[in-house]
Amino acid sequence: MSYIIVTGGAGFIGANVVKKLNELGEDKIFIVDNLSNSEKWKNLVDLSFEDYIHKDKFIDELKKDKIKFLVKAIIHLGARSSTTERDVDFLMENNYEYTKELAKWSIKNNVRFIYASSAATYGDGSMGFSDNHAFIPNLRPLSAYGYSKQIFDLWALKKGLLDKIVGLKYFNVFGPRENHKGDMRSMVLKAYEQIKRDGKIRLFKSYNPQYKDGEQLRDFIYVKDAVEMTLFFLENKDLNGIFNVGTGIPRSWNDLAKAVFSALGANPNIEYIDMPEEIKGKYQYFTKAEMEKIRKSGYTKPTLSLEEAVKDYILNYLEKN
Repeated sequence: MSYIIVTGGAGFIGANVVKKLNELGEDKIFIVDNLSNSEKWKNLVDLSFEDYIHKDKFIDELKKDKIKFLVKAIIHLGARSSTTERDVDFLMENNYEYTKELAKWSIKNNVRFIYASSAATYGDGSMGFSDNHAFIPNLRPLSAYGYSKQIFDLWALKKGLLDKIVGLKYFNVFGPRENHKGDMRSMVLKAYEQIKRDGKIRLFKSYNPQYKDGEQLRDFIYVKDAVEMTLFFLENKDLNGIFNVGTGIPRSWNDLAKAVFSALGANPNIEYIDMPEEIKGKYQYFTKAEMEKIRKSGYTKPTLSLEEAVKDYILNYLEKN
């Protein structure tokens, strides 16, 4: 009997991946994570899985060749994902070195390896948002987090491993099971909470003359669609390389705010506030996933519109909880 290992399995995307696997009848799953003092454990309550392993124990067992059960796939979604994290040594150890160990072990043992890269690797977007491997060396991330993801993509490219593994560049993902993420929660959830508390939504002012306040653009993707794309590569083992996970349709923060108000049956009330100095230089004003590569690879499912996704999230999850 073989198992699927999901690192970050108690986290946002990871727990949603496990939930979908359960719905597909799969429960031979090992969840690898670090619950620490967070609320992530709540994401595990309704999931069915074989066992939980702390991330430090797991990597130690991997290095010492103590993994004695058959593994058919590692879906590596565990990482320090804060774009404001300043401990670069921690990011390099947790996001780069850890991923290298998993990749090397997976290739050595002929195990399917799917890992989370990030749209943060694209930086300010001046080099575009192509998931063509030739563009990887040209990218300039704006945050240490983005760099910790970029440097693994570069390592895999230089080692000639991108024809053996899958890297997924997730854009702005939102949806159920993100409550534990603190400041890194999506704006959909933050906006919902602000409306419930204050009756209005606060958005950052624009400091780029090309964009009016609230008209900064992002590629927002619902976590359900992100999970579908992730598991597409679990099913299609002949597909490898780096792929964008987004919609290909950039929408403004104002669009998002209006979608939240609409889902709640309220009139828009938006306040534009100053952007903190520490993030001004790291702020992305525009993101748009190029989706041609994954579409040409055979992924045909449509993605929900921003309005449809926000409505589902709010009415079927946030309002019920």
